[in-house]
Amino acid sequence: MRIAVNTRFLLSLKMEGYGWYTFEIVKRLVENHPEHEFIFFFDRKFDSRFVFGENVTPVVLNPPARHPILFYIWNEISVTRALKKYKADIYFSPDGYLSLKTNVKQVNVIHDINFEHNPQDVPKAIRNYLRKYFPKFAKKAEHVITVSDYSKQDICTTYSIPKEKITAIWNAASTVFTPVKEQKRKDIQVTYSNGKPYFLFVGAVHPRKNLSRLIPAFEQFKKEHPEDEHQLLIVGEALFSNSFGEVVISEEMKKHIHFTGHLSLEELALVMASASVFTFVPYFEGFGIPMVEAMQCGTPILAGNLTSLPEVGGDAVVYCDPMNIDDIAAKLALIANNEALKEEYSQKGLERSQLFSWNKSAEKVWEILMDVSKK
Repeated sequence: MRIAVNTRFLLSLKMEGYGWYTFEIVKRLVENHPEHEFIFFFDRKFDSRFVFGENVTPVVLNPPARHPILFYIWNEISVTRALKKYKADIYFSPDGYLSLKTNVKQVNVIHDINFEHNPQDVPKAIRNYLRKYFPKFAKKAEHVITVSDYSKQDICTTYSIPKEKITAIWNAASTVFTPVKEQKRKDIQVTYSNGKPYFLFVGAVHPRKNLSRLIPAFEQFKKEHPEDEHQLLIVGEALFSNSFGEVVISEEMKKHIHFTGHLSLEELALVMASASVFTFVPYFEGFGIPMVEAMQCGTPILAGNLTSLPEVGGDAVVYCDPMNIDDIAAKLALIANNEALKEEYSQKGLERSQLFSWNKSAEKVWEILMDVSKK
């Protein structure tokens, strides 16, 4: 069987959520099924490390699709032609985008539809494209995969898709995320947070990640507890110019807030494992892979209580109202220096992390692809 795959988010220098999802799932599909042929569709020059086996044919389709007009050209013209040229039996798209003009069977992954509920978070041109085409992609697909029961229900309700057509398959985290020894924690603190303990945020810096409330909550925490040494470490790159909203960081607070930009996976794992608390308070999330990364590291988590996060975190997380700065600040104070509480949630997180596995997720994706191919 010939399986075409949208791999345009496999980017060697800037892997974010869609890219890591594609990497973890598709790498396993290729390696576990050498009897099948895979055709990878990139939209620019690719890194050879993303060609996961001899059963992969990498293809670069122009134009590089990073604008709504180019989205349309890439999906409706370039992908459509390539599916025909390479005689694909099925097309798998981990970022949700499909070709509306092909008769090839298609399975996509719609991670979430935040743009439907919080359109202000996305630049107008992209927002208009997403809101016009994602309902069509959901209906066009033979089957839709999503990453949580929350997202499944949301897609079913918003797009009037029958629940039988959507399967929720949890994400997981890389095995590089593990606990570290105390000396390594101290070394990381010296490198990133002036040698002091730190609250950590990880993620593409986007309005829905809610830094516009996390940062003021941290500032409030510091004012109410001036003797506390905790810093705030922010790992990630801004996706849009308004990613921080209207937040103005005071000169005093700038001494305590540190921005790292993008980190390598290995360095990120060390930073995650060395954090005092992982603070993850988005107001909308389809899954939240960084939570699982923190669990695997034994790092206690303060998370928002909205959308999919309670489903992922279960009873292994301290929750707050992500829309309430006072509550975020209060929960930071609750957990910051309570070593017994942190140890309790560290152990709960390590135990819960066992529920998430890329191997199991890839197996479920494969089963869906096989079911669709036989229809």
